Amino acid sequence: MTDRIVVFASGSGTNLQAILDGCAGGRIDAEVALVVVDRIEAPARRRARRAGVEEVHRPIEPFRRLHPNEPRAARCSYDASLAALVRRFSPDWVVLAGWMRLLTSAFLDEFPDRVINLHPALPGEFPGAHAIDDAWAAHRSEGLGRTGVMVHIVPDEQVDDGPVLAWREVPIEPTETREMLEARIHAVEHELLVTVLSDLSAKVYR
Repeated sequence: MTDRIVVFASGSGTNLQAILDGCAGGRIDAEVALVVVDRIEAPARRRARRAGVEEVHRPIEPFRRLHPNEPRAARCSYDASLAALVRRFSPDWVVLAGWMRLLTSAFLDEFPDRVINLHPALPGEFPGAHAIDDAWAAHRSEGLGRTGVMVHIVPDEQVDDGPVLAWREVPIEPTETREMLEARIHAVEHELLVTVLSDLSAKVYR
């Protein structure tokens, strides 16, 4: 049976596009059932529409208004609403492809061992939203010669931590710019994510 994937995206959606192309081209034995975005202007929405995939804009701001002095309560309420939405699509996998929000247990407990995150760093290095900037700074200040990309399971609320499914090293070339490094990291992200989802759909990890 073909797997069902729900993708969470916040920005341009290039990782989403890699998944859509992988499914359409037969590399991933799965279909993208839903794309969830938290920013109304996110180009990921257009990519989903072009592929004929349902997309939903679900912002956090209404939940912050409901809990103006309780940021944790707002996040948990928001994540519970996301879980209720995603449950309707019966996903085998929920893929965080450039999703720029940490998920709480209100969501993660609903989909144990099924939430996958893509992070532009090697395991145990440069957690958080600025991994490429942090690697570049370490290259400039300490001579760091490599960074990387990993795909991992998200079991809990720890930042960019959890069982690693695959990783790839990306060398930092002495003569390149930060923009050149970022472009090469993104290329590796797209390929690694498709490879992992291909293996997951083929039950390699199960």
